[in-house]
Amino acid sequence: MRLTTPGRLRTWAAAGAALLAVTGPAATGTAAAAPAPDPGERLSPAIRAIMAKPAYQHAQWGLLEVDPATGETIHAQFPDQRFIPGSTAKVVTISGAWHALGPDHRFTTPIHAIGRRTGSTLTGDLSLVAQGDLTMGGRTKPDGSVDYTVIDHTYANDLPGATLTPEDPLAGIDQLARQVRDSGITRVNGDVIVDPRIFTPPALDPQPTPLIINDNLIDLLATPTSPGQAARLDWRPQVAPYQVTSTVRTVEAGGPTDVQVSASPDGTRITLSGTVAADAQPVLHTAPVKDPNAFGRTALIEALARAGVTVTADPTGPNPQDALPADYAGDPQVAAFVSPPYSQYAKLILKISHNLGANLALCNMAVATGSTDCDAGYPVVHAFLADVAHADPDQFQLADGRGGDPVDRVTPRGLNQVLAYWLRTPDADAFRLSLPILGVDGSGATTCTTDCPAKGKVFVKPGSAIGGDRLNNRLAVSGQAVAGYLLTNNGCLRTFFVAVNGAATPTIETFFDVSDDVFQIAALLQEESP
Repeated sequence: MRLTTPGRLRTWAAAGAALLAVTGPAATGTAAAAPAPDPGERLSPAIRAIMAKPAYQHAQWGLLEVDPATGETIHAQFPDQRFIPGSTAKVVTISGAWHALGPDHRFTTPIHAIGRRTGSTLTGDLSLVAQGDLTMGGRTKPDGSVDYTVIDHTYANDLPGATLTPEDPLAGIDQLARQVRDSGITRVNGDVIVDPRIFTPPALDPQPTPLIINDNLIDLLATPTSPGQAARLDWRPQVAPYQVTSTVRTVEAGGPTDVQVSASPDGTRITLSGTVAADAQPVLHTAPVKDPNAFGRTALIEALARAGVTVTADPTGPNPQDALPADYAGDPQVAAFVSPPYSQYAKLILKISHNLGANLALCNMAVATGSTDCDAGYPVVHAFLADVAHADPDQFQLADGRGGDPVDRVTPRGLNQVLAYWLRTPDADAFRLSLPILGVDGSGATTCTTDCPAKGKVFVKPGSAIGGDRLNNRLAVSGQAVAGYLLTNNGCLRTFFVAVNGAATPTIETFFDVSDDVFQIAALLQEESP
């Protein structure tokens, strides 16, 4: 069995990991009967050889594999200790949101007409009431599903090889504008206002906001042309007053590809510089939208103009939130955008480790309880663990939704219990298939691609936690983990968790060797199953 990684690309570098350790069997008295083999002792020589590599001399390995049908522990090492989860924590957050909201929940984002209507003229304002919709139609495919790529644009500044989905990021905004025109309004003598009062954006990174367009990012794509010529610049979504300029030059094949991005303090003036080799793939970077409400307001005014609706207010400038009414009693709804079902958002978040979506899930759960404080989402997850999944909440510590806070911890047993819970529900297959599949899609797509019998049989959420060890001028791998399901060779499903904590590696390239090792152990567990 060989795991392969074309181009050495990964999507799990922004995820988190778990801290585990390896132990031997407990001591027994000489008069006692011979104990049953310890689950940790049953690890195969191939798995133990990986754990014994020099890179892990000072690291700790751990593993928990359970047959949920019988409750039998197949392999276990420190299953009740709390470990760093990284993005495997998304399994917990999204499980809570899936249960609280329901897989068929759709976010309906309305526009209300405030003021007096005379024929086709509205004397007053249009208010877009943001609802915490993750994509606003910007990833919706013709069949209604949500699109994603192997390496998402949200990771473009951290990982090479990120690509864009083909859908228009402004699709939902354009749809709303056309509905306003279809309602009979052709002129607005007033303003357009984004109403973001559904929740207060929490101090999380990335920060979820009530209105999100294109993940609150500007996409910047530099495509090589001929040596000595300017690279082609494409950017989206093109909304005033954002402007992008580029001095990126194309150099000879095999030359350096190094594209840098800078922006003005308010983020609206973006510049690309550097070089791209003639034989290189297009280079994608992103720049943040620093004021999502103002951005959304302008985007809607511009979309209304395209749809044939004139707005007299200046299309650029701050969002006049203070002009919003206390409520919309008597203010008719003139448009509404309806999202795909939440199960599609959960799939997006889990497949590509979408950090913004995982943090947003806390706010979505809070809103479902009637709160505008995203911290109210944590009790929803707590209740899910205690009352639904029957996992002791004390096995978990979470300070965000994505698994990126230093506080975040899970126990291997707790995470396996959450995974086992899903197998007892009608959504078992839907949830399992929302996880990356080894060798097939999501953040598992670029490994286990050839000569790998486990391909398509491991459904796994990866997680990584790495940082710079400045003392030794190397990378510290605080943790690398995977958690999910193994489809055994006899067609049964097992839950599992594998992690290493405390490894060190010279470069980001050799870090990929660590992630390969963890994935390889998961693949070996599947291959060695009955």
